[in-house]
Amino acid sequence: MSLKYFNTAVTFSEVPEEVTLCIELSNCPFKCEGCHSPYLRKDVGVYLTEKVLKELIKQNKGITCVAFMGGDSDIENLIKLLAFIKEHTHLKVCWYTGRLNLPEDKANTLLYLLDYVKFGPYIKELGGLDKKTTNQRFYKLRMWKEQLQFIDITNKFSKHEIKN
Repeated sequence: MSLKYFNTAVTFSEVPEEVTLCIELSNCPFKCEGCHSPYLRKDVGVYLTEKVLKELIKQNKGITCVAFMGGDSDIENLIKLLAFIKEHTHLKVCWYTGRLNLPEDKANTLLYLLDYVKFGPYIKELGGLDKKTTNQRFYKLRMWKEQLQFIDITNKFSKHEIKN
């Protein structure tokens, strides 16, 4: 399987303090009730190759981050695209996943390729990242004294402080 993307947008809201090229990936395996992008459950869009990704980045000058919105259906290809960005650009990388944590067999690889990660399925009753009741968590990853840290910055999406 290969990843397909349906749409892109440059936003200021998906990754705090970053100008982000968001790439919507299709074939989402999660069936979250109330999802704002249910069309991404289908096998739709254009194949996202390194060549296509390079062109998308080139077309969006001024971005500081690339966010993959999904990609859970093909972690191997997601990793290849993350590595491509890290090897060929100065951009930060984010992954929005409906998973509760990183896939165990790929966690170490993903941790060193990501600058940000959003975990958790959308649960309608709890709301998204902007609600203080959300189950979703948004982390900034950084190295500190040779240890990787997950810094929970979910509260940056809400006017309300979220307690850990």
